[in-house]
Amino acid sequence: MFPLHDDNPTEIFPVVTVLVLGVTGAAWWLVQGAGLTSEAMLGSVCAFGAIPAEVTGAIPGEGGPCRLGGLTWQALFTSMFMHGGWLHLIGNLWFLWIFGNNVEDSMGHLRFLLFYLVTGLAAAMAHIATDPGSTVPMVGASGAISGVMGAYVVLYPRARIDTFFWFVFFFRVVPLPAWVMLGYWMFIQLAGSAATAVGGGGGVAYGAHVGGFVAGVVLIFFFRNPKLVGAKRRGVVLPRHEIDHGGWW
Repeated sequence: MFPLHDDNPTEIFPVVTVLVLGVTGAAWWLVQGAGLTSEAMLGSVCAFGAIPAEVTGAIPGEGGPCRLGGLTWQALFTSMFMHGGWLHLIGNLWFLWIFGNNVEDSMGHLRFLLFYLVTGLAAAMAHIATDPGSTVPMVGASGAISGVMGAYVVLYPRARIDTFFWFVFFFRVVPLPAWVMLGYWMFIQLAGSAATAVGGGGGVAYGAHVGGFVAGVVLIFFFRNPKLVGAKRRGVVLPRHEIDHGGWW
């Protein structure tokens, strides 16, 4: 299943969501060379990706795809803006656009920026906790976006998500409530995490996805703006000056 659109209008323009989309896209082009050369890709992933062994200090003498001894805790933040390929990038930015604008709408711009970074940090730490000695770098915005999705399902569990569904040769766009679509997504992450724990290996940071989602579910209660959330749930349109004031914080 793949989300296409949500039927959930916003009150404020998603300044931070658009900013994060732009910065992430710029990092892909300017830092990672748009994935056009393996040297630029590997260099950027190794330089700015979060390598658990570097963060925890459990740096082995050799092994892994990267030369160790670079960024430590700083990589927990820089890794959010690196990606492993075009599909990785486009998929993450698509999910952020669909769910980020409404979550930003419930917080205001500055709270949302802080929320995005904190849930991304929590996701990275969850990934590192699963394998603290790993020398494989983790990159991608999916941990932070998982946090956004966790917040979304708490705020708007019944919002309709137009979802592209396919099974072999059967294709259809199905409107699903957010709790169903995102609940299914979370089930896939938990199943993938369990399979990785049993079989080892895997190129998807399921632990980061689960950790980010859980962080979003918990932290939304601290980051949401009660004025913006209350007005939206009551179907009340706030005066322009109140939207502008509440929209930033």
